[in-house]
Amino acid sequence: MARKIVITSGKGGVGKTTVCANLGAQLAMMGFRVVLLDVDIGLNNLDVVAGIENRIVYDIVDVIENKCRPRQALVQYDGIPSLYILPSAHSYNVGKVTGENIKQVIANLGVTFDYILIDCPAGIELGFHRAVFGASEAIVVTTPHISAIRDADKVVSILNSYNMTGINLIVNRVRGDLIAGGEMIDAASISEMLRLKLIGVIPDDDGIARFSSLGGAVTAREAKVNQAYAVLAHNLANGTDFVFDCTEQYRGIWGNIKRSLKRRLN
Repeated sequence: MARKIVITSGKGGVGKTTVCANLGAQLAMMGFRVVLLDVDIGLNNLDVVAGIENRIVYDIVDVIENKCRPRQALVQYDGIPSLYILPSAHSYNVGKVTGENIKQVIANLGVTFDYILIDCPAGIELGFHRAVFGASEAIVVTTPHISAIRDADKVVSILNSYNMTGINLIVNRVRGDLIAGGEMIDAASISEMLRLKLIGVIPDDDGIARFSSLGGAVTAREAKVNQAYAVLAHNLANGTDFVFDCTEQYRGIWGNIKRSLKRRLN
């Protein structure tokens, strides 16, 4: 049976959907069968991040309304045969979709896949509860900013009321140069503040913006962000706690020079 993991955040704009897409891609490249489930109905963009928006025939609402079977609505990701996306609906009366509906879709897919990653709407409104209802695990995504951490803490308190087997943390958009210079809070401190196990640190890298704008998951070997996602996927799959070091290139004499140059360019 699949691991059913909801990927959530307290605040919008922290990169949750991009994390979902790229984590799914890394797990699939490790040999797992993965499906990404977009339940942000009406405000969905997982199909755009994954670059499959022009290939959608059916969506999750069609599955719920029995217009098609779950497998018919899946879109296979180009270049990664074991990665699929179940897209959301762009316009629909979301009041007609319940947590039970989503849970049933997840249960149907669970017999086929190893991982179901559920892209959850930001915030703690009805859409959040609808997405969390069918999950057995959760990953909270935040950035190293006080407002995002504060909102993540609110989400964690609500997730603790659900019967989750585990709640883990990903810190996204981390600036290694700022952490090395003592100008940004580090991921370990955020993990301690939220009382969550840290399984991933994703750098604020030019590569992530470039590949996201092209409508696809980060798969370029040269991008450091790809290495960070590989570490994240390994931790999730194997229960390890390796942390990608965003500060390595900014330590020492040459690191100080790099930090100074980066500060001037920014």
